[in-house]
Amino acid sequence: MTPDQIDQVAGQILADAAKATAINRPRRPVVLIDGGSGSGKSTLADALVPILQASSGQPWQLVHDDFYPGWAGLSAAWTLIPDHILARHDPGYTRWDWSANAPGTRRELDPDEPLLLECCGALTPATAAMATTRIWCHLDAETRKQRALGRDGEVFARRWAMWAVQEELHWLRHHPRRLADIVIDERTSEPPVTPPQE
Repeated sequence: MTPDQIDQVAGQILADAAKATAINRPRRPVVLIDGGSGSGKSTLADALVPILQASSGQPWQLVHDDFYPGWAGLSAAWTLIPDHILARHDPGYTRWDWSANAPGTRRELDPDEPLLLECCGALTPATAAMATTRIWCHLDAETRKQRALGRDGEVFARRWAMWAVQEELHWLRHHPRRLADIVIDERTSEPPVTPPQE
């Protein structure tokens, strides 16, 4: 994405947060970014958080996809996000220690601070209802695979097919693109758009 596109997305996030706060006081900004592996979620999240912090004057919590319980655990996001990460009481999650293939340390979250979460499986009907902005990152499967394997190497290469099946199940079950307020397609230079209903 270009800097202008990222600024546009950040502006939309802040506008959505202001609107949600006006309608439902008090409500903190919660941004969810979903999309297939390699679609640009992490890059977008890392670019947005400094802009959002500077523009809003407050810290933003950034949650990446370090809570899946292993390579077969994508579906855990469907309950971990609404029931633990976005919970109003004692929010947080246990990081997964990939080298040990076991649960790691717990990360505590502040229920009042703005939060941006990016992961495959982030957008479901339950999580969408808890967010102020919902973003879908779209990119074709071949380009995503090249990116993901270039980033994670042979470790992911051996598990790509298994992970792709889990993503497909999520898409068929929850239709995350339909839940999005903003769709980002890196194949074009067009601004991010609000998706039409499919």
